[in-house]
Amino acid sequence: MRRLRRLAHLVLFCPFSKGLQGRLPGLRVRCIFLAWLGIFAGSWLVYVHYSSYSERCRGHVCQVVICDQYRKGIISGSVCQDLCELHMVEWRTCLSAAPAQQVYSGLWRDKDVTIKCGIEETLDSKARSDAAPRRELVLFDKPTRGTSIKEFREMTLSFLKANMGDLPSLPALVGQVLLMADFNKDNRVSLAEAKSVWALLQRNEFLLLLSLQEKEHASRLLGYCGDLYLTEGVPHGAWHAAALPPLLRPLLPPALQGALQQWLGPAWPWRAKIAIGLLEFVEELFHGSYGTFYMCETTLANVGYTATYDFKMADLQQVAPEATVRRFLQGRRCEHSTDCTYGRDCRAPCDRLMRQCKGDLIQPNLAKVCALLRGYLLPGAPADLREELGTQLRTCTTLSGLASQVEAHHSLVLSHLKTLLWKKISNTKYS
Repeated sequence: MRRLRRLAHLVLFCPFSKGLQGRLPGLRVRCIFLAWLGIFAGSWLVYVHYSSYSERCRGHVCQVVICDQYRKGIISGSVCQDLCELHMVEWRTCLSAAPAQQVYSGLWRDKDVTIKCGIEETLDSKARSDAAPRRELVLFDKPTRGTSIKEFREMTLSFLKANMGDLPSLPALVGQVLLMADFNKDNRVSLAEAKSVWALLQRNEFLLLLSLQEKEHASRLLGYCGDLYLTEGVPHGAWHAAALPPLLRPLLPPALQGALQQWLGPAWPWRAKIAIGLLEFVEELFHGSYGTFYMCETTLANVGYTATYDFKMADLQQVAPEATVRRFLQGRRCEHSTDCTYGRDCRAPCDRLMRQCKGDLIQPNLAKVCALLRGYLLPGAPADLREELGTQLRTCTTLSGLASQVEAHHSLVLSHLKTLLWKKISNTKYS
């Protein structure tokens, strides 16, 4: 308040000349109005930022609920003791984009980790008083007492078939699930272990991380407790808000934000190396061991890189199995193609005659990624490469999602792009 009074005092006695004061008596009023308007706008921005932060960042709620269930013997996991008894899991910076999915950077056993936990059940204001019992009943309700290991195996296989399709490789994935459930290596799966793993499987990103564990561009799972899980440390942000303060982002036009991010981001050869990793990730998603996956929120904000500029997918929340997307689209009523959208940008055409969504997506992963890379790689690209790179990226963005065209051109276009970029940075310090 003292600062505000001092500012108001200075404004009231603006150093106008006597002649100017006589001719423009309203100028002082305008000066006062603009100063108070600035104070109000600044206060409002600070209020919005911190109220949004308190709504999005509720890691303490997550830990309280998880540890309550652990102490009751309902859940278990490889990090439960460290999290709830030894307090060896340190919660650091909040990275949550939405209240329902809590994301924090942290430290566990001297390793940088990312902590992820869902708290949608506990955020219902009408049920805050019994949040933990509701979580026990709703999230950790399966399998029930008396379920045999054979029944749990069949239950897990059925779940995976429903979400990933009937693939011959799924029994191996079920084996991975059971191996993970038996974290203490006593050659049996307890009810608490089974409940924890089943709850984790309901988390789309966990299912994807499990499926892509052998891929170098997905973060490695380190441990879990209930449906809270830890992955490798947070990768650097490759594109999103490179060092831009959060309060400044809404005030800057997109063009200026893009220019600042290009200026503050990695040098072009490093960007080329990150882009090669992203293209390899697209390749891994296409006809991998556990089927095809679609990137349904193709934004640069979901992409990251390590300290050595190796690409890492920072967020797999919006990567979905082909079977899940097709099940969503099948028989869906539509008027326009926008009615046939899964996630943010997995869009299929609408059959106007039948008024139903078709099965093939309009754009495959590669076309959407190439559209992002045009804005990321072309600015600052070497002069002898810019024209050919621009041509290849334009060709890539025209790929359609028709299965026949993807099969015919996907690998060829992807290979040409990787080769072009790799030739430019190979045999240099950037490779």
